[in-house]
Order: sequence, then structure tokens, then C-alpha cells
Amino acid sequence: MRVPLSWLREYVDLPATETGRDVQAKLISAGLEVETVEPLGADLKGPLVVGQVLTIEELTEFKKPIRFCTVAVGTANGTGEPQEIVCGARNFAVGDKVVVVLPGAVLPGNFAIAARKTYGKTSHGMICSGDELGMGDDGSGGIIVLPPEVEVGTDAIELLQLVDEVLDIAVTPDRGYALSMRGVARETAIAYGLPLRDPALLDVPAPNAFGYPVQVSDPMGCDRFTARTVTGLDPDAHSPIWLRRRLQKAGMRPISLAVDITNYVMLELGQPLHAYDRSRVQGTIGVRRAEQGEKLTTLDGVKRTLNAEDLVITDDRGPIGLAGVMGGANTEIDDTEGTTTEVVVEAAHFDAISIARTARRHKLASEASKRFERGVDPQAASAAAQRTVDLLVLLAGGTADAGVTEVIAPSAPHSITIPANHPDKVAGVDYGRETVVRRLQQVGCDVYGQDELIVTVPSWRPDLTDPNDLAEEVIRLEGYENLPSTLPKPPAGLGLTDRQRLHRRVGRALVGAGYVESPNYPFMGEQVLDQFGLADDDPNRKVVKLVNPLSDEEPALRTTLLPGLLQTLRRNDGRGSHDLALFETGLVFHPRAELRIAGRLPVDRRPTDEEIASLTAALPVQPRHAAVVLAGAREQAGWWGKGRPADWADAIEAARILAREAGTELLVRSGQYGPWHPGRCAELSVVVDGTQRVVGHAGELHPRVLKALGLPARTCAMELDLDALEEASSGHPKGPKISTFPVATQDVALVVDKAVPHADVEAALREGAGELLESIRLFDEYESEQLGGDRKSLAYALRFRADDRTLTVDEASAARDAAVALATERTGAVLRGA
Repeated sequence: MRVPLSWLREYVDLPATETGRDVQAKLISAGLEVETVEPLGADLKGPLVVGQVLTIEELTEFKKPIRFCTVAVGTANGTGEPQEIVCGARNFAVGDKVVVVLPGAVLPGNFAIAARKTYGKTSHGMICSGDELGMGDDGSGGIIVLPPEVEVGTDAIELLQLVDEVLDIAVTPDRGYALSMRGVARETAIAYGLPLRDPALLDVPAPNAFGYPVQVSDPMGCDRFTARTVTGLDPDAHSPIWLRRRLQKAGMRPISLAVDITNYVMLELGQPLHAYDRSRVQGTIGVRRAEQGEKLTTLDGVKRTLNAEDLVITDDRGPIGLAGVMGGANTEIDDTEGTTTEVVVEAAHFDAISIARTARRHKLASEASKRFERGVDPQAASAAAQRTVDLLVLLAGGTADAGVTEVIAPSAPHSITIPANHPDKVAGVDYGRETVVRRLQQVGCDVYGQDELIVTVPSWRPDLTDPNDLAEEVIRLEGYENLPSTLPKPPAGLGLTDRQRLHRRVGRALVGAGYVESPNYPFMGEQVLDQFGLADDDPNRKVVKLVNPLSDEEPALRTTLLPGLLQTLRRNDGRGSHDLALFETGLVFHPRAELRIAGRLPVDRRPTDEEIASLTAALPVQPRHAAVVLAGAREQAGWWGKGRPADWADAIEAARILAREAGTELLVRSGQYGPWHPGRCAELSVVVDGTQRVVGHAGELHPRVLKALGLPARTCAMELDLDALEEASSGHPKGPKISTFPVATQDVALVVDKAVPHADVEAALREGAGELLESIRLFDEYESEQLGGDRKSLAYALRFRADDRTLTVDEASAARDAAVALATERTGAVLRGA
């Protein structure tokens, strides 16, 4: 919302010495986001005056049309003689009043004006356009042509209100009242402790049976509709300078008198309005929901297909406007033909949610929808209609019709019961009852009661719905800067939880292994699950969808970390970083089987354990996952060697790193799941309470997935459930025991069926070897025709060591034999060469 300071002063008697910066500081202290203060005309220097074109000589010997003009400027040039000026614009004629800048003046942009010879003539000044004066687009597209009644020689700086300050306020969704001069003026009056001249306090005639007929079929969508009629309008009347300038300063382009007046009143009172050409409206004006598939051509010339949830304005032909968003082209006031002499003024109040959804559905944000979806004062509709009628009568010579139509759905004022000391408890400051009552009355509330206050909120503040909203009003008006800074006092000795410690260890370990952390937003689109090739019944396809997502393309909370990581990898690869190793640890979200409604926690005390448990039970299940993605070179080539690309083994090793940090034994076997290549995918498992549990997968991604997502060839990934890893751990990881006695190494090669996983063979060897086994490592896998087409050889290095003695050959051999025996029993392994 752009607020000209000169306009603001009409409603609040600010001290003459107050600047835009001073007002900005006051409003920021009151809680409004005043982003900038734009000085208009700060670098403008006269003389800048009104002139009248006396003669025009066309200079035809040049490539483009040039005019040599004489312009009367009165005594502004010191001589009283006509001023000779060369001008290339053609939208003015002899006798027109124009704006003339004389030599010695400075225009915006530090553009100094002096007499200069051009096109064979000497030009003593310029005839100005709106852009040259920093006025913006005035709709004329050329030289400013002033009304004929303006006197020659008048100071144009004052006439065009070129010097001003404009406050640019970023209005948050809960403060829709600040999208009006009335709302900002109220905040300014409160901040300065000055009275407010409310522009909505007008004498409005009572509704009667002679007004334009209106039928509201959906009182939930439209609870108030006011219609007024003005006849006898001068179709050639134009918006006066003051009206056009205020619209321009507020960031709106002047269009025509009727439209400019409705826009002006909207900016003034915050109530969007619409003016219909009465001759184009056929029959009763109605408000209803659209029929599915109905068509409407809006004022922007686009033919739109309506949805059954859209609220529309109709006449006997059908829709003539998209309620609260944009009018229809078939009832538009067309001032280009100069035929509109009667208008019907609409001032209505529509349901905020309905208007917001319609605007988003049709991608049609407008000044009206921006206000309706944030909340408009329903009580201001009659005053806004009256203000519009008054201006049409004053500026267009019209006559207000005696008929007044008002359709109102009954509604009671909203009241809130609040303890008088509730703001004190929320803020931790002793305001006292008198301060609380005074501040609430300043924002327009009616307050009754002593220790327990009954507060009736004003119609222009639909955001005030509960005691905490009222407490916020008191706190912000008393000044956030006056809140004391206090540090919380946590109980000593608790420290980090085991989950937090594991999270930090995992992050440090992956960074140490060469990975770069890449946090991502926790949102995704469900189409990526199709690209991953997940089965229809896969649990990851059950997502939690957001009612109001940041992006319509990602409306769901993620069930896997990979979409965000892979998108980051693709973006970096596309920008020239081809050797990538990224990781992320974060929450994923799964819906609960039973849907519960979350309660509201108190703010004036610590929630009870039962309240916290109830809130937690209403939230989605949120396990913490860890994931990595790799592409390009894992080891760089150089004088030390050829280097090597990242492959599936690196992804599996990342999982093993996490398992070591959790103090958990990770079981790795061949698997097949979703986005991974079926022949290069490892299934990652842990043992929880004696039962194997799959916690993730690792390996190379499927070529089909790489193509669908635009990823580099041979991209690898790993993802596992950190919470499950922690659950399977035996506590904090323990440092290894260091023995001073030598190690005894025994190698063993076992022949097994190809279908037998290495993990099963290793587990049997580890268990059979007993406590003397220090480590086991697979160092070779061998296949040949001699072994058989369905057999393979696995060679392991077993390291034995005792803490209290040097092992003999017999002891090491016995442990090796026991390991082989158990592997034979469980997997059918046979010693190679036996």
C-alpha cells in the first residue's frame, strides 16, 4: 500500500515538521512494515509553469515530425513574451494548456534545462510529459494537457502536487485494514496520540424499495450488497488533477472518471467497488455460485471458464462479473465512446476464502481481490457507495437517484472474553487494566468488565478472533521495543538427547568423508514418486498434503529426502559442478492411520505433558532420515593416479559410516526398490529385538530415473532411517580395544551358490569364529566354469587376536574351522579346493 503523506494529513493533523521518515518510524514501532519512504520531487527545481500554446509550425525537413511552438507563460520568463520551444510530441494543439519548464530549472534525474539550438531552431525550455516530471503513467501517453480553466503562469509544481513523500507499506495477510488510507490513518493517529477524522463517517440514506433490484442467492458468500444509481452524468467529464495525482502516487493509473472515482474510494476506505453502465445491465443484479463450465469475459479481455465454487455477479443474461475479483466486459463503462450517462454503483462484502480461491484458481489477482481475501470492513460498504455517489455528482454533474438498495444477511458482532491481566502474562510486563482497556479502545474495540473483560471487536478487524490477538494489539501499541530481554532458564544437566548426538555425529562423519551438506525444503510433488517408479501400494506414496502450499507444484510433505537432493545435484551439475557428493539429514512425513485435530496450546503457561502428547499424536509420523547422492569423480585424477568415478560401492560405504556412528551392525544384501538399478541396489537392514528390519537402500539409480529427472549418468544414492538405526544400536559407540599381542591371520575361500548373499556367509563366519575374531573382510569374489555356472567363490581374511596372550596356530586354526563349519551348515558353503 502506497500512502502519500499529503493525503494522510487530511485525516490526521500531523505536526508540520514531521517528515515521511518520522511517520515511518512511528508506524514501524506500531507493527506495520513500512519498507521505504519515496521522496517525490526532491530534486525538482523550477521555474515550472502552466503555458498556453499560441502557434505551432511543422518542421517537415527532418526524418521525424518536429514542431516549433510559441507558448505563452505569463511573466514566468521575466519578459512576458511568448516562449519559443521545439517539441516532438503531437498530442496537443493550438490553444491547449500545457506544462512548460523554463531554462534554469532542473527536472528529476538531475536533468538541467537550458536554451539550446536543435533542428535549426533555438528551444527555450520544454513542454513536459508526465514521465519527464516523475509522475508515472497518466494514461495520456504524451504531453500533459491541462484543463482549459487553469490560468497561464500558474506554478505547475504546486498545481500537479509534484513534491510529496510516499510511504510504501508491505501489508501482511492479517492486517487488511492497512490497505486503505482510513486504516493507515487510524494507526498513525494512535501512534501520535491524535484524533482521527474518519472518512467513513458519512450521512447515508436509509435503504428503500426504489433502488436497483438485487437478488443475493448465496448469503454465505455475500452477506452485504449495496447498490446506488447515479443518472445524468456528463460523458465528457474527466478526472480532475488532484484525483489523478493521488491515484498515481498510490501506484494506480488513471483511466476514466467513473473508474478513477471507484479506485479512489477503494484506496480511501478500503472497500472495493464496481460501477456498471446501467444501459448495459439487463434486469435484476444477482449474486450466486457459477454453474460449472459457464463462460465470462472479464475486463482484461480474457474469456474464462468458471468453476462451480466461483461467486459471480449476474443479470438476466448470466454472469456479468467475477465477484470480488474483476468485472465483466459486457457491462464495462466505455468512456472512449462518451456514451455512459447512468451508472449503478456496487459496494458489496464477499467471503474472504471464496474470493482468495477464485483469484488463485483463475490466476487473476486484482486490487479488489487483494483486499477481500485479507478482510474488508462490511460496515463500510454503505459509506463507500455514498462517497462514490457524492464524487460522481460533484465531478460528473450527475444526480443521485433516490433509490437505495441494501441486502444484508443478519450477523452479530464478534465478542471475546479476556482476563484483564492476560496481556501482562503473555508479555511478561505489568501493563495494568487501564492500559489494556485504553489500547483496545484505540483500535476500535468496545470494552466492558473489570477483572474479566468482554471485548467487542470492530467490524474492520476480522483478524481479532481470540484473547491472544487482543494481547498482541496491546503489546504492539505499547511498543515491542519496550519488552524486557530475558533469557530462559533451562534446567541444568540435561544436555543433548541421544537422537541429537547421533544427528551431529552423522553430519560430522559424512563431512569428514567428503560430502557437502545440502538442506532442502521439506516439500515435494507426487509426480516425482511416479518418476521414481514406486509401486502403487508403496508406503511412500501416502503423503500429507498442505492446505496452503508455498508452491502448487509441491503441495505435499516429503516422504523421502531424495527428490530435494537430486534436484540440488541436477542444478549444480547444470551450472558446471560435475563432481558432486551431497548429503542431507532431516525429517520425512507419513500420515497417521487415524486423523486427529490438533488442539491449541496455551501461551500464558507451560503446556502440560498431556497437552503436548495430544498435539504430538495429531501430527504426522516424522522419522529422521539421512541420504547421500553422488555423481562424477569420487577421486580426482592427477599425478598421483587416474582417479575413479563414484559408484554404487561409495553409496553403500556412506551407509556403513552411519551405522558405525550409531554403533549398529548394518546388514547389506542385494535388493530391488524404486529408483535404484535392480542389479546395483543394496538393501540395508539392522536387527531390532531379534528381527531383521529394512532401514534403507543404496546403490546406482535406474537409467530410467536418471532420464526422467535429467541427472548425470551413473548417479548413485543412499537413504536410510536414522531413527531405526538408533533403535538398533547398543548405546553410545565404544572405542576399540587395543591389544599388545600380535594378530593371527587366516584366509578362507568358500564356494557357495550364486543366490547366497555375501552378508549371510559373513554373518555365519563371524558367529562361528567366536570372541577371538577381531575383524573379517571379503577380499575376492571369483566365478569360473570349473566352479560351475551357478556357483561362486568368496575369499575372506579373518584376523584373530586375544587380549591376554599370543594365540597359537592351533587356536587360530580351530577358530577358523569353527567359522567354516557354521557357514557350511547355514549356507551350504564348501571350502574351495577341498
